[in-house]
Amino acid sequence: MKINKKIVLSFDLDNTLINNRKGIVNSFNYALKKFNFPKMEKITILKMIGTPLEEMFASVSNLNPSILAKAFREYYGTEGIYQSKLLPGVKKKLLELKEYNFSLGIITSKKQEMAEKIVKYLKIYSFFDYILGETEDLKNLGKLDPKLKEILLNNYPNEKFIIIGDHPKDVMLSNNLDCPFIGVLTGNHSAHQLKEYKDDDIIIINSIKELTIDKIKSLI
Repeated sequence: MKINKKIVLSFDLDNTLINNRKGIVNSFNYALKKFNFPKMEKITILKMIGTPLEEMFASVSNLNPSILAKAFREYYGTEGIYQSKLLPGVKKKLLELKEYNFSLGIITSKKQEMAEKIVKYLKIYSFFDYILGETEDLKNLGKLDPKLKEILLNNYPNEKFIIIGDHPKDVMLSNNLDCPFIGVLTGNHSAHQLKEYKDDDIIIINSIKELTIDKIKSLI
C-alpha cells in the first residue's frame, strides 16, 4: 500500500548515501601540499567530514581558508568526485522509496553544483526532487542557516519532512524544521552522539539498507 501523505525524505550526502572519503582526503591533502603544508593523517580529515570546507581548513591553518578551499575544489572537481561510490544498498533503497509517494531530496554542506555532479556520476540524480547546497546566490549556505529552513518551507509548505543523516548537524537541522530524524551509523558519529541532540522522534539505523517503510511510518 502506498503512503498518501506528502512526505519529504531529505538525505545528507557524504557518509549517508555515498562513500567519498578517498576523494575528500586526497583533495584536502592536495590543497595543503599546494601551499607547502604537511599532509594530514587520513583519520584526522575523516573526522571533519560534514563540517563546511572552509571551517575544516580554518581549524588546521592560519592561511585564508577560502584559498585552501579553492585548491581543494581544483582537485575535487576534476578527480576527487570520481573517487566516490554509493554505499551498499543505496540505489535499491532509493528505488523502493520512489515506488511510494515519497519526495526525495539531498541537503549537503557541499557546493550544490558539485553535489549534482556526484549524484549524476553515480546515476542516482533522477531519484531526487531537489539538491540543496551552497550556490553563487546562497554563499555559505549551511544546514543551520535560517535561509535553508525558509527555502524548504516555501517550496514544500504542506509536506512533512524527515531528515536522514550521519552528523549532529543533520540532527540539529531536523530540530530547526521541527521534524523527525533518522540517523545512520555509516559516518563518524555514534548513536549516543546523535541522540544527544534530540529527545524524541528519532530512530537510529546502521545504514540506509536498514531504512524500511515501517520505520518511516512510525515517525509520521
